[in-house]
Amino acid sequence: MRVLKHKKTMGSRLTRRHAINAEREALPVTKGDVVRVMRGEDKGKEGKVIRVLTKKGRVVIEGVNIVKKHRKARNANEESAIIDMPAPVHASNVMLLDPKSGAPTRTRRRIDTDGTKERISVKSGDAIPRNR
Repeated sequence: MRVLKHKKTMGSRLTRRHAINAEREALPVTKGDVVRVMRGEDKGKEGKVIRVLTKKGRVVIEGVNIVKKHRKARNANEESAIIDMPAPVHASNVMLLDPKSGAPTRTRRRIDTDGTKERISVKSGDAIPRNR
């Protein structure tokens, strides 16, 4: 009989793999923020963040990365159509816009005296309000 060289660790390996997939990435932008695309086909375009996909690290921006979606009719009254819709863009390719100057900026966090966290623009030093 052959001696097993490696232990069977199928159970622990599966749980680790799914735990990594389920991790959510902390992104500097939130829904409702105005951002500018810095890289890619739509470089220079600005838009409002419609949706944030934290598991994938992507954001959907209004009017950016437009793709065509073939939509099938769900019932007899509805017609099939080809719709234009925004597709997700990786969060590393967008930058938040400074509320004072309108220029792209990085963010910093500051905790106020009452304990609330707020985002601070690195360029101007002003607080960036949450637009949810």
